[in-house]
Amino acid sequence: MKKNSMQHLTASALLIALGIIIPQVMPKIVIGPASFTLASHVPVFLAMFISPFSAVAVALGTALGFLLTGMPVIIALRALSHVVFAFLGAFILQKQPEIVLSMKKFMVFNVFIGLIHSILELGVVSIFFSAGNLGEAYYTQGYFVSIILLMGLGGLIHSLIDYSLAYFVARSISQRVNLPIFFDAKHKLKEA
Repeated sequence: MKKNSMQHLTASALLIALGIIIPQVMPKIVIGPASFTLASHVPVFLAMFISPFSAVAVALGTALGFLLTGMPVIIALRALSHVVFAFLGAFILQKQPEIVLSMKKFMVFNVFIGLIHSILELGVVSIFFSAGNLGEAYYTQGYFVSIILLMGLGGLIHSLIDYSLAYFVARSISQRVNLPIFFDAKHKLKEA
């Protein structure tokens, strides 16, 4: 196995562990009936700066981890939906690493990924809502307020914040460690 692939595998495993631990220890912002755990998506977003494989592995690993640690099935399925935006985001970053060097491109990318992220989670929660498998508070407030506004818009804002956190952590780490996307972006900048 090549040195880089071993490093990527190790980083992915560490990010999976962080992705399972963070929701259990970080503070939650509760806007009844929805709750948002600060930094819960950061490990998946960090994996996007490594490779599409790493992003998918971390999304799958955290989803499985949530299921095995007794989290509700809806949480595990919401985490499983992260596979889509994580792969897509990592693929785009791999093809266009210069996104990480431009604040304008960073913000556009963040909103794009956030919308996909939010729509996917909204789909999972909508299925549970339609099946009558959510808490009473969701039905009391109705679909528009509890699902579209709280879960959809709230999820988008949560995604924007977590991606921003991950970006600034990754940018800081990339000063000492060659994160592939930042390394490629700097290399392309030197070639231009």
